[in-house]
Amino acid sequence: MRCERLDVWKRSCRLSVDVFKCFRDCRDYGFRDQITRSSLSIASNIAEGIEKESGKEKIRFIEIARGSGAELITQTYIGIEIGYIDKSIGINWVNEVKEILRMLNGLKKNYRR
Repeated sequence: MRCERLDVWKRSCRLSVDVFKCFRDCRDYGFRDQITRSSLSIASNIAEGIEKESGKEKIRFIEIARGSGAELITQTYIGIEIGYIDKSIGINWVNEVKEILRMLNGLKKNYRR
C-alpha cells in the first residue's frame, strides 16, 4: 500500500502545511523549529512505516508518528498560552491530531493481525 492512499497520511500532511504556514514569520526559531518538526514527523513516519516489509516495523513507525502527535499537542497548548497560536486555530489543531491518533490506532490494529 502506498502512503498517498491513506486518509491519515493526507490529513497529517495538511496539518503540517497549516503549522508551517502559521509559523512562517515566527522569529522564535527554537519554538518554530520544534513545532514544525513534530508536525512534519507525523506524516513522514507514517510514510516510512508503510514502506517497511514487516508488520512489526510498520507498527514501530506508527508508534513514532503517535509520539510526534503527542509532541504537537503539547507544543500547541504551550503556543496558545504564550500567544504564538490563536486559541481557535490551536484547538482545531489539537482536535485534528487527536483524530489522526485514533486513525493511527486503527492502522496499528490492522498490522497486528
